Amino acid sequence: MKLSVLLIKPPYGDIQAAEAVRHAMGAIGDEIDVTLLLVDDGVYLAKKGQDVAESGYTELGESVSDLIDMGCSVLVEKNSMREAGLDTEDIIENVKVVTGYEISETIKESDKTMIF
Repeated sequence: MKLSVLLIKPPYGDIQAAEAVRHAMGAIGDEIDVTLLLVDDGVYLAKKGQDVAESGYTELGESVSDLIDMGCSVLVEKNSMREAGLDTEDIIENVKVVTGYEISETIKESDKTMIF
């Protein structure tokens, strides 16, 4: 089974990003083929050197690296990344920058899609 986890919300401010990561990790644990798709404000999840300081939120950048190490593909949409003011140098290693078309094709090829 193929699962796409689409994150469109920013990583901090509510629990959406943390839940996306948690569901992705759980699915990988159940041997499901997972792709994490970062679009709109979700691209900030792939930013290197996240500093949550005194926000009260857990830093999620390490979780993205953990997902990659577990075999999850992490894709960040190029236009969203550009709109967020991020370059490829700003993105966590092994996160793939792709087009919106590639995001849509990944969703189309998935058996299920979760949106956060």
